[in-house]
Amino acid sequence: MTPEIPVRRNTVLLAAMMAVYSSVLQLVAAVSSLTFVLVTGVEGLLGLGPAIFLISSGLAAVPAGRLMDRVGRRPVIAGGYVLAAIGCSLTALATNIDSTPTVIFGFALTGAANGIALLIRTAAGDMYPPARRARGISYVLFGSVFGAILGPAVFGPLFSGREVDAATLTVPWLVAAGISLVPLALLFFVRPDPKEIAELLAVDDGPVPPAAPLKEILRRPGVKPAMVAALASFGVMVSVMNLTGYVVVEHHHHAQSSVFPIIGAHVLGMYALVLFVGALIDKIGRGPALGGGLCVMALSTIGLTFFDSVFASAVLLFGLGVGWNLSFVAATAQLADLTRASERGRLMGFNDLLSATLGASLALLGGYALDALGVAALAIGATAIVAAPVLWLVPRRTPEPAST
Repeated sequence: MTPEIPVRRNTVLLAAMMAVYSSVLQLVAAVSSLTFVLVTGVEGLLGLGPAIFLISSGLAAVPAGRLMDRVGRRPVIAGGYVLAAIGCSLTALATNIDSTPTVIFGFALTGAANGIALLIRTAAGDMYPPARRARGISYVLFGSVFGAILGPAVFGPLFSGREVDAATLTVPWLVAAGISLVPLALLFFVRPDPKEIAELLAVDDGPVPPAAPLKEILRRPGVKPAMVAALASFGVMVSVMNLTGYVVVEHHHHAQSSVFPIIGAHVLGMYALVLFVGALIDKIGRGPALGGGLCVMALSTIGLTFFDSVFASAVLLFGLGVGWNLSFVAATAQLADLTRASERGRLMGFNDLLSATLGASLALLGGYALDALGVAALAIGATAIVAAPVLWLVPRRTPEPAST
């Protein structure tokens, strides 16, 4: 890698942006269901709040990915954080005036911002060659470890000792809006655009063919297995994570403030071991990592049937995060391996659309199952979904990377 390309500096800056993203995500995971129920007064649709967030995330990912391939990564990422600030502000307003349309619109914008922020991993994949790509992605995702610390530190005290009602949620959502603007200052120093770095890395490989249509990219060997793993792991992870706050407060009868250590443990599991995981994936291959991550997730979700203490819930959610980390980084690395810089954003965006749609569907179904049948139904259903693809994924050989 040529020394004049500031990959290390860009990696640190993108990691810091991921830290902010993960801290806001913790608030969404902890109180989105509760916010929706308290504002609308409709308890039977407790999964609808996360579903709106996830559907908006997926719908934004496709055009955002295509736009990234056209204009670069930086402008699109900047727009995502602006949307996050607006969405969180509208949600705060909704909790203050008890407005259902406003909370729906706020969730939709915040979800769209989430879809764009997730595409930061595309920028991470741009800056590293295939042999080190999983590690490069893991370096950027590692920033979320600090978000796991930041989230409980910022939002936990805002709920401590307070009875939770709609008005109580106004200040936390406003704080999230302010935090969301911090990455704009960091993004200014991410130069050159990561897409330009990918193009520079590809110079030695000779002339780069034009970007292939999405249908053609999807037919490449290895793309569909990576997407199946990504769908199962992301869909189960986000649905369980977004319903955890409601489970802890309403089913296990713990205080609202105890949700944040549990969600913090989950986010820590998602990212704390990511540096080790990235190197492991580059060493053992994408296929075994995909299957192994799904197995760890299955063990964690089935454990929710048997344990209900705050500590046990935190341990299980930590395991869920670790399993997701392993499968998600492996899937991202494989999808990046199989695309060029001019194709990467559109494939990641399409993958995220399908993942978010599945996650939203599972959040709705899980919310209904949770309300009607209890925690066991949620846990068993999640386990079945995340374990089902393993036998199909593990025997498959890791395909050769495409030209950058």
